[in-house]
Amino acid sequence: MVFLTPKIMQRTALFVTFGGYVTSLITTFLPFWKTMNSDLNEAENWFSGLWHMCLYTEEVGIQCKAYDSIMALPMDLQISRVLMSVSIGTGGLALLAVLPGLEGVDVCVGHPGLKRHLLIIGGVLSWVSGLTTLAPISIVAYTTLVEFWDEGFPDVMPRWEYGEAMFSGWFGGLALVIGGTLFFIAVCMGDFDQRPPSVPNSPQVKQRTKHYLKTEVL
Repeated sequence: MVFLTPKIMQRTALFVTFGGYVTSLITTFLPFWKTMNSDLNEAENWFSGLWHMCLYTEEVGIQCKAYDSIMALPMDLQISRVLMSVSIGTGGLALLAVLPGLEGVDVCVGHPGLKRHLLIIGGVLSWVSGLTTLAPISIVAYTTLVEFWDEGFPDVMPRWEYGEAMFSGWFGGLALVIGGTLFFIAVCMGDFDQRPPSVPNSPQVKQRTKHYLKTEVL
């Protein structure tokens, strides 16, 4: 396709990666990873995130409090904190790496090989950022599901359920993985366009042409 050029693919990959990075960054600090409300008191809603626990009431509104101790947190939240921090770091490095490697950016103009390597590095870092976003979201989702269906809890006891931040985290992680894949596709498209053209006057072509002429004469 004429409109699908390496430059357009690079811009598309940058847009998708940046969107996934911002979504993952917001998800990290949102307190809506898990939500809980009680049938006994429907006016209270509890929200839990990686850094805060929040309570919403109709009279006061929403009030949040940071966790008292990191060691007192469940293991899934501790692991999620580490992985989401890695995701933010690698996602930022991915954006910093690909910006000089984009076509049309006046950086490393005389070094096309360096630009290609920067795009590959950015794609790999975007993949790492996406996977380290999907992993903690999936871990918390699994533990929440197991605890929700635990028969050891009384039926009247409220249980944690999925919050909105978990779905935004899945979206952000998937966008980062797709963005990294698009960078790899852009590199492959650039390599395809830079192939040396076939030489019609090569010895092999001449020999084949003579063979065809002899065949026609016969």
